[in-house]
Amino acid sequence: MNITVKTLTGTVLDDRVHLSLEEVCEACSVRTDWVVDLVNEGILEPSGDRRTEWKFSGSVLSRVQVARRLQSDLGINLAGIALAIDLLEEIEKMRCRLRGAHRESLNPEWPHR
Repeated sequence: MNITVKTLTGTVLDDRVHLSLEEVCEACSVRTDWVVDLVNEGILEPSGDRRTEWKFSGSVLSRVQVARRLQSDLGINLAGIALAIDLLEEIEKMRCRLRGAHRESLNPEWPHR
């Protein structure tokens, strides 16, 4: 019996962390021109007017990774990636609302205590 063990390491980032274009590319192992294409498609929205000034929030890393998987695994083009990510995020928002409604139905006084 062969058992393969993989150790994953990572850094949890949020919107308070700001990354340069190069840092995003390095963290996600993607090419700069591909990230620029994501920006041009509206999938990523950096602050800053010029590429050399772009700053991305830390939460953009998950979007880049999802976009990469959608393209490599499913062959989805950039317009499709934009739509898919928007829909995935909308589903997650709805799930959060549903969990909140479920918690409130179990405890009608929460969070109104």
